[in-house]
Amino acid sequence: MNASEINNKEPWEKIEQQIALLMQKNKIPGLSVAVVKDQEIIYSKNFGVKNLAKNQPVTSDTLFGIGSCTKVLTCMAIMQLAEKGLLSIDDPVKKHILFKIGIEDKPVLIRHLMSHSSGIPNLGSATVLILRHAPLDETWVPYATKEDMYLFINGAQEEVVDEPGKRYFYFNSGFTLLGEIIEKISGLAFEDYIDENILKPLKMSRSTFLKDKFEKEKDRMTAYIQEKDKPIVKSHPFDQFIYAAGGLLSSTNEFTNFLFMLLNKGKFEDKQIVSEESIEKMFSTQIETPRGFFGREGYAFGLEIAEDFLGKKLIAHGGSTGMSSAYFALIPDLNLGVVTAANVGNLPGGLIGQAILSMLMGKNPEETIPYFQIQTKMELLSGEYANYKGLNKIKIYVENGVLFGETKFGETISKIPLIPEDDKLTDNKFYIYNFGSKTPVTFEIKENKEIDLFVERNCFHKIK
Repeated sequence: MNASEINNKEPWEKIEQQIALLMQKNKIPGLSVAVVKDQEIIYSKNFGVKNLAKNQPVTSDTLFGIGSCTKVLTCMAIMQLAEKGLLSIDDPVKKHILFKIGIEDKPVLIRHLMSHSSGIPNLGSATVLILRHAPLDETWVPYATKEDMYLFINGAQEEVVDEPGKRYFYFNSGFTLLGEIIEKISGLAFEDYIDENILKPLKMSRSTFLKDKFEKEKDRMTAYIQEKDKPIVKSHPFDQFIYAAGGLLSSTNEFTNFLFMLLNKGKFEDKQIVSEESIEKMFSTQIETPRGFFGREGYAFGLEIAEDFLGKKLIAHGGSTGMSSAYFALIPDLNLGVVTAANVGNLPGGLIGQAILSMLMGKNPEETIPYFQIQTKMELLSGEYANYKGLNKIKIYVENGVLFGETKFGETISKIPLIPEDDKLTDNKFYIYNFGSKTPVTFEIKENKEIDLFVERNCFHKIK
């Protein structure tokens, strides 16, 4: 990758067209993207609006809720305290706070919370608070004080599934507990600790957890959700129990400083924010996660790891609050990183970020990023099919990333998911599952691009 490749407008224009299509398909009002290479911002682009009613464009300084991208900052704060000898990541969580659940002789350690390997599955704390603050719904679970928080978590002993370190369960409540540990050890409110020890040294002065500070900013998102295909304005969930798991608001312009620091082994300008040794630990897989498309994948400390992204190690994380979302990714070997943010909760940030990284690695994203291949195939197979004399018809369409078949007999409409035989749809073979029985579904694409669809005894021909 050289300067001429980076400055070549043609691949960027192609990526931007893809981004515009993704925004339209996913109903994303506004999106911001920034790419860093060798401690410089090499690309910054904004799409759409931060406020639909006012048609105000997104800028690189627009503040978005970055959701669980916050988790890496929480882990960094823990590493800073460990460097000072104030705690060890191998300390039992019970040593520092009123955490009571788990297996008695195999306690949950701080490192287990940092890597979602505590053996405790999702308890739904984020659901309680996001639904309440949006507002979207009410669960009536008491969750307003620290006493409520401990009552909620410590009441979940029967939910403990396995001993620590054995299984991966994404556990938001674990990061709320890490926030409690940071407060207990530092003597500061979580948001104040992060501000003083991470945000200010990184010159991220506008980034914040606080509602008052956010609302004083002129360049900030309006958050949206989609209800019956209509954008509805909602409130970002400002809550002390969300802060450590996913409460930060930032801009792509400021978050690039965080990327610079991660890529520079913990150093930003002349300040060592966290030690090189701590960064190495944070970048090291602690537990494997369900296999994806890029080799062995796992979770480190507030970071997701893919060992073989086009031959390189990819370090990343995404986040969503339900009405805002973000994603960042790094390839340390290339000193390369990307961050995206949007004002809805369904940003396909990983797809956009990985497509950009693929392009900068000299690859064609449409050939190297499985989503594009799968999307192209699904669009090709979608349409209306009919059998002999059009006596029976079936409609094939995509919904929430799944291919469906829809048939009508009289007034009865049946919608059936088509389950692929292989993840990338390369062989065009699917099946319909019904109480243990698998009915084969096969698409045959002819040289003239006509498509036949075989479902059990039937042969359908694509008519449009």
